Amino acid sequence: MEWQDEGIVLSSRRHGESAAIVSLLTRGHGRHAGLVRGGMGRRLRGIYQSGNLVSAAWRARLEEHLGSFVCELVTNHAAHLLDEPARLAGLSSACALMETALPEREPHEDIFEDFLTLLHGLEGEGWAETYVRWEASLLANLGFGLDL
Repeated sequence: MEWQDEGIVLSSRRHGESAAIVSLLTRGHGRHAGLVRGGMGRRLRGIYQSGNLVSAAWRARLEEHLGSFVCELVTNHAAHLLDEPARLAGLSSACALMETALPEREPHEDIFEDFLTLLHGLEGEGWAETYVRWEASLLANLGFGLDL
């Protein structure tokens, strides 16, 4: 099995000496995890920061396997927010919420587009309102819409 897609890094955690288990929200394949060899090394660590937009290639022998990712950085959203603690906390919160709320390997293109809009909105004015609207939209897309 093989596929290529663009994705947003939700989380990465160390696996062994220098590998990482990375979770991405992809446009066509939903939330997907994979092993990245050398992902915690000095050269690749920056690519796998939460909120970064990457071009990902996933490969596994069978579709049910964890598989492995090879990614190229497209946009480094996390770096733009490093000197803004509140915005960085918003990014971290959004990534953790996506990691927890979305089922694995179910495509949600509308949620991906909304999340991409949020990432761009975090860099502008009125980011808190953008975050609240995104969170309400996420709840609606998952079937928990609010009547306000």
